[in-house]
Amino acid sequence: MTQHGSRTILGFDFGKKSIGCAIGQEITGTANPLNAIKAKDGIPQWTDIEKLLKEWQPQLVVVGLPLNMDGTEQQLTKDARKFGNRIHGRFGVAVEFQDERLTTADAKEQLFAAGGYRNLSKGNVDSQSAVLIIESFFEASYQ
Repeated sequence: MTQHGSRTILGFDFGKKSIGCAIGQEITGTANPLNAIKAKDGIPQWTDIEKLLKEWQPQLVVVGLPLNMDGTEQQLTKDARKFGNRIHGRFGVAVEFQDERLTTADAKEQLFAAGGYRNLSKGNVDSQSAVLIIESFFEASYQ
């Protein structure tokens, strides 16, 4: 059992066509983007998820919850919960959910600042959003 504070965390920014991925280290409170995974109507190739889990061996998976600005749920919120629950059911890894409001806008801003418009591909934005989801999870954990 890895001690709280030193876990490796795999984060996902769930989407219907693309699922952003990032890996984070709790000890540093930082995360780095991984390649996004293609999805068909929100369903990934589960072998892609399995490869990430085997490669990184995270103690926790964090899935972003796309809430409405007023905090209410929408269909995509339910789909993201289902995705997280399926990861837990298939692979037995602990899954938590993190509010992801505004992460896409923040991700685009950071990517644009780092490399201009050419840096704003869908996969880059989704994976940078996953970074922000993990980092906001860390921030909430430290409070």
